[in-house]
Amino acid sequence: MDLAQLEVFLTVARERRFSRAAEKLFRTQSAVSQTIHKLESELGEPLFDRSSREGLLTDAGRVLQEYAERLLNLRINAHEALAELRELHKGNLAIAANEFTALYLLPVLGEFRRLHPGIKITVQRSLGSRIPDDVLRHNSELGVLTYDPEDLQLHSAVVYQDELVFVVPAGHPLAPEKEVSIRQLGAESFAAHNVTSPYRDKVIQAFKRYKTPLHMDIELPTLQAIKQFVAMGNGVAFLPEISVESELSRGELIHIPVKELRLHRKLRLIYRKAAGLSHAGRAFLKVAETIATQRRGRYRFQRES
Repeated sequence: MDLAQLEVFLTVARERRFSRAAEKLFRTQSAVSQTIHKLESELGEPLFDRSSREGLLTDAGRVLQEYAERLLNLRINAHEALAELRELHKGNLAIAANEFTALYLLPVLGEFRRLHPGIKITVQRSLGSRIPDDVLRHNSELGVLTYDPEDLQLHSAVVYQDELVFVVPAGHPLAPEKEVSIRQLGAESFAAHNVTSPYRDKVIQAFKRYKTPLHMDIELPTLQAIKQFVAMGNGVAFLPEISVESELSRGELIHIPVKELRLHRKLRLIYRKAAGLSHAGRAFLKVAETIATQRRGRYRFQRES
């Protein structure tokens, strides 16, 4: 039993004549009759009362009619649902990011939602070290990283260039300085993130190289907490520039370059090579590329693999 047979069956049931059904289907009456006979043989039940000239359905025919209509309606619904996916009227998109890389996503997500409000987006928080596995295991379709995963199974595109910046609260003794050296920071109390990262390690190594003590007296779980803690006058911090743009513009925090420490990092969007992107995933990459063209500055879109 297939959908083509059911279409013929339903047409005969509606028209109540094999001849009229054949005309509707642009087939011969013999072909229609053969299809119905084959269907009856497969089901082991007569579907039409042959003693009636009106083409009445048997009990089995009436049961099949109900299910056949459901199946054909499901086919129509499936086609419509696929069309909606292609036209981005509906769908789902899962993106893996950590607290920092999620900040890059905000303007891209805003534009994407404006263009495609029917797509449901889930940004799943994950450790940066785990994001490649999240994507490869199909837990997420896209991931945002601060490093090159160097995995042949993944495509990546550089989408943003950020910098780790030294910030102090307004009114701090160092705030008027145009630049400082690492050795000037040996007496400062640093608020740090309690999740280790390659850039945290680079800061620690730089202080060791210049034989300067690094006092990380408090570790906090979020960038937001670190920013607020420092802005209240409780020490200093190294933070991603993208995370402190608003505080810097309002003068709540002051960025002071450290001449021996320039830590730039590229943010990348990654996705699987083996599986093609969904319509929503391709549309998201397109929006990311458009944002880079419009905003420029630290935004970019450079495919690397």
